[in-house]
Amino acid sequence: MGYKPRHNVYVVELDRKVWSDSEKFRDANPQYKGMMGCLYVGMTAHSPQERYRKHKTGYRTKKGIKISSYYVEKYGKFLRPHLYAQFNPLTKTNAAQLEKDLANSLKKRGYAVWWN
Repeated sequence: MGYKPRHNVYVVELDRKVWSDSEKFRDANPQYKGMMGCLYVGMTAHSPQERYRKHKTGYRTKKGIKISSYYVEKYGKFLRPHLYAQFNPLTKTNAAQLEKDLANSLKKRGYAVWWN
């Protein structure tokens, strides 16, 4: 019995202010030349739209654990479905691998990317 694909990868456009505001973001993107945008890549068991909304509202679990990304909460502008929609849905294992691969691919294309 195989696992059903119930996970999604997603990409969020970040305001370029993240580049000037965050040394940590800059340090994670030494390849960035300023030509392309700044992005966040993630994976979720929810729809990309629902996960983005949770990031933007600083979502916390019932136990009070914050699960939103600081970068998306503060700098997220909108989803970039043309960069991810063709891959979804995925199994959890495949989504985790694609999250990493997509982030690295976008970095090679010239974007500054945060993922975790």
